[in-house]
Amino acid sequence: MKVIDLFAGAGGLSEGFRQEGYEIVAHVEMDKSACNTLRTREAYYYLKQKKLLNIYNEYLLQNITRGELYKYIPQEILDKVIQTEISNKTIPKIFAQIEEIIGEETVDLIIGGPPCQAYSTAGKARDPNKMKNDPRNYFYRYYIRFLKKFNPKIFVFENVRGILTAQEGKVLKNIRRNLKNAGYKMDHRILNAKDFGVSQIRERVIIIGWKKELDFEYPKFKIKPEPPNIKELFKDLPKIKAGEQISGKEKYLIKQNKSLEKIRCKNWDLLTQHISRPNNENDLKIYKLVVNTWNNERRILKYNELPSELVTHKNSDIFLDRYKNIKYETLSHTIVAHIAKDGHYYIHPDIEQNRSLSIREAARIQSFPDDFYFEDSRTAAFKQIGNAVPPLMAREIAHVIKKSI
Repeated sequence: MKVIDLFAGAGGLSEGFRQEGYEIVAHVEMDKSACNTLRTREAYYYLKQKKLLNIYNEYLLQNITRGELYKYIPQEILDKVIQTEISNKTIPKIFAQIEEIIGEETVDLIIGGPPCQAYSTAGKARDPNKMKNDPRNYFYRYYIRFLKKFNPKIFVFENVRGILTAQEGKVLKNIRRNLKNAGYKMDHRILNAKDFGVSQIRERVIIIGWKKELDFEYPKFKIKPEPPNIKELFKDLPKIKAGEQISGKEKYLIKQNKSLEKIRCKNWDLLTQHISRPNNENDLKIYKLVVNTWNNERRILKYNELPSELVTHKNSDIFLDRYKNIKYETLSHTIVAHIAKDGHYYIHPDIEQNRSLSIREAARIQSFPDDFYFEDSRTAAFKQIGNAVPPLMAREIAHVIKKSI
């Protein structure tokens, strides 16, 4: 079944659908780095199909450039990534590009999650107007224009919980009314990624809609067994300290085991992006105190409990949970895009390593497979990971929709 991915980001949602056998005919995304990641993933799938993954591996080993990698890929494959902002001005051109890609064929599904900052708790807290005047409140209207244009049987719309209560519930009512006018029924659930095999507590609203004439209802999802805890998820990754990285062939500490098979991928032995950001001495001292407090007292160290010589913020009475460690024995708390700015909320549980998460560790917590490569800078990679839909969660949604249809 053919799928358009809107507000695609790095492609977590489309990755899950692709793993389930869907064909992604177009990704629409404005962020340059995310688009580079999408093109590289398209290159991966093309080379895998052609049994030429050695070329992809050469790129990961930095033996060839990205430009050299893309020379092996037909232009029409790379052109499936449409790098542009979705707006009233750009939509006609985007429609034309997608029509050129699909020709006479029909689109079966549209998937995607419009930017959620306007609905997020953090976004509202930072904005004196509570995001009421933010244009991102209305990005769902663009999504509905794509539904009207390409008339898919079903759509999947992902967002934060705040969309349910945004503007006292008016946003959700408007979405429902506009969808009805476009010929769609819809329903929604709050789903948690941990119930889909993801090693993370991450609640998101998943709206699923379908054409009125379709014999369909919101799917029932089976809760998966408890995902691997963080200790299990990280057990094959070599130890590094702040600012260090390890990558290359045969760098994993152990051979693949059953709990890691969905992450490591079959016969995959090329570790990439196990890169940790550098930290100043002050932060590293705080990191040790945070992990020690958890190990010894099983509680989160509050900012106003730090020794005075480590306190750098003038107001120490607010945002008391500025620092937080990941716990070995449980699942991770939610990975968000703020991880691109600092790792204070994602301190590694191993006090000897004394650092925040590496790119690969954050990607694993989001359930991205180890053969997935995030383009451009470390900061860009963290942002892409934090904004993504976990692929394992997306895959289960794709699987159940396919069965229902």
